[in-house]
Amino acid sequence: MTTAPTAPGPPTSAAPRSAAAGSGAPAPDGPAAPDGPAAPDGPAAPDGLPAPDDLAARAAALVRDAVLGDLARRVVADCGADVGLVGVPDREPAGPAAEGMVLRHWAGTRADLLHGLAVPAGTGLGGRALAERTPSWVPDYRAATTISHHYDAAVTAEDLYAMLTVPLLHHGAVHGVVYASLRAVVPFGDVRIGAVTRLAEAATRALAGAAAWCGAPAAADPAPRGPGPSAPPAPRLAPPLTRREHEVLRWAATGRTNPEIAAQLGLTCNTVTGYLKSAMHKLGVRNRTELALAARESGLLD
Repeated sequence: MTTAPTAPGPPTSAAPRSAAAGSGAPAPDGPAAPDGPAAPDGPAAPDGLPAPDDLAARAAALVRDAVLGDLARRVVADCGADVGLVGVPDREPAGPAAEGMVLRHWAGTRADLLHGLAVPAGTGLGGRALAERTPSWVPDYRAATTISHHYDAAVTAEDLYAMLTVPLLHHGAVHGVVYASLRAVVPFGDVRIGAVTRLAEAATRALAGAAAWCGAPAAADPAPRGPGPSAPPAPRLAPPLTRREHEVLRWAATGRTNPEIAAQLGLTCNTVTGYLKSAMHKLGVRNRTELALAARESGLLD
């Protein structure tokens, strides 16, 4: 049985496949373009594969997850914390108007109340670190009067007391906040604060590299550079402290309370407070955690 020939006519109404779908058919209004360079809007991805930009974004997300997960584990393994947590901003990375974060990574937890917990900026200790972009700690989270207590149930379920939070900062953007928590009421000394801070800095450098893969603005250096190589940052110079200010500062950096320092040096608590306030003013810091970090950077604890 023979088939009747089809009469010639205009092309069918089905839309032609795009070049991204691998079609080689000519467009209705002209012949197909010869093989050559890709169109200005970027190379086409093969069938079934994500575009190169999608691959870069996925790779960056995998690196972020790996780095932050390792950070939570190392806070426990290397810094002597009982629980390590890492909060990730709602928008990665967070700019100056960060709205909050979610606890995405953890190590050492016994319950799951902290897993996936949303923490708005300014709430709790971690939310304060996110909002103020500065490390902060309390020897007893449940009794602290300087923070909100939105998360006491979750903290109590983990039997946590002492807590340190350090933001992961890069050029003003926050890539996350790391928590180091202990199941005991203890002050955080300079050694533990320094160890957690160094881990946070190493993780931040890795995250900045991951952000650069997908063109995140936080990975770009906004500082203008000259034609030659950039000079290393100048070391922080130690301000002139009095002998007593220096003594009180060194004891405070070990995590001693004001009454303990006063008993050690034969001073009143008010006098110790005055020396600490004076040292904070000279170093340009706002709390004891910042004071300990600035003192170490300035060589005052050597």
